[in-house]
Amino acid sequence: MKKTTGFDRSKTKNWHPATQAVRGGTWRSEHGETSEALFLTSGYSYDNAEEVAARFRGDEQGMTYSRLQNPTVAMLEERIALLEGAEACRVQASGMAAMTTALLCQLSAGDHIVSAKAAFGSCRWLVDTLCPRFGIESTVVDGRDNDAWERAIRPNTKVFFFETPANPTLDIVDMAYVCGLAKAHGITTVVDNAFATATLQRPLEYGADVVAYSATKLMEGQGRVLAGAVCGTEKFMNEVLLPFQRNTGPNLSPFSAWVVLKGLETLQLRAQRQSDNALAVGQAIESRVARILHPGLASHPQHELAMRQMDACGPIFAFELPGGAEQAMAFLNALELVDISNNIGDSRSLCCHPWTTTHYGVSPDVRLDMGVSEGLLRINIGLEDPRDVIADLDQALTRVGL
Repeated sequence: MKKTTGFDRSKTKNWHPATQAVRGGTWRSEHGETSEALFLTSGYSYDNAEEVAARFRGDEQGMTYSRLQNPTVAMLEERIALLEGAEACRVQASGMAAMTTALLCQLSAGDHIVSAKAAFGSCRWLVDTLCPRFGIESTVVDGRDNDAWERAIRPNTKVFFFETPANPTLDIVDMAYVCGLAKAHGITTVVDNAFATATLQRPLEYGADVVAYSATKLMEGQGRVLAGAVCGTEKFMNEVLLPFQRNTGPNLSPFSAWVVLKGLETLQLRAQRQSDNALAVGQAIESRVARILHPGLASHPQHELAMRQMDACGPIFAFELPGGAEQAMAFLNALELVDISNNIGDSRSLCCHPWTTTHYGVSPDVRLDMGVSEGLLRINIGLEDPRDVIADLDQALTRVGL
């Protein structure tokens, strides 16, 4: 591969996703390194004053400041855009920086946003608390109810925002319908695709306008750094998102970008294996718990929709214990192999109690309305042998009387 081939869309767009994940976006320096170079610099120098002036005017390509561009960060952005099938990508300091940027860059006082009620706790806080502080009206709907989206539309509705599968209830949104409805009304659709990534699901193919990520999760996949990403058209990224990012600064560090680049090389392998492992674990414990929320299981009410939209259902599912918070806590304390942790997408199996962790920041009434009960547990299945994970869950369930 030549030094700049990774940025040549005429070639890279024809590569298969596994090749894009390893080589897409690579831009080698004059040294010809095989692994992407790590550029730890805040600024850049220029041969003359006219050159820097031309770059700031946009008349000449090149780096100006690492809040705007960095070679390592640019490689990651190109790789994610390729995988997503997007024209452009901008990475952010964390998943929540990505969600905040994707929304606030295009919303103003007097606008209206419609959001699915099942969402990560901090995403609900953005919609319920932060947006109204800036005069942005918000409505939450049951994302599974297609008619609810249409009923919520107002003359000032600018954005539909949802995640599918949702965190932690694994609700599935009919992307083709909801995105089509949005386009018919001139509404921008922002989809949080962190539970799946482009390896398992590509929202742009279903009509989404913007796809946002916590790249901390499956993309990086080994619990080492925080990162986020926003993908969309070049026009949206350059004219709408970039001015917001340039002047507010939620940027990803070059080191974190380099770590995510390394994670993407194994994304397809990890996502498929973890999906297979999660399905095996879900099948093994389904009869032992009060309720299981796994889109890959026939018992999930939206199983058929999930199978149409997703190549596989990912490593994450939720299950409910009948004894509420007390039994859920006892179960977590009984685990010997699986870690108690609120992260997801990791190569290690992790389990948490959303009521007291990821969704603690929203009121109890809102948690219940979202489907987050006191007995609900969310689990991320990793790359361990699933038989060992099943054995650990089995002994923990036995110890809490199930």
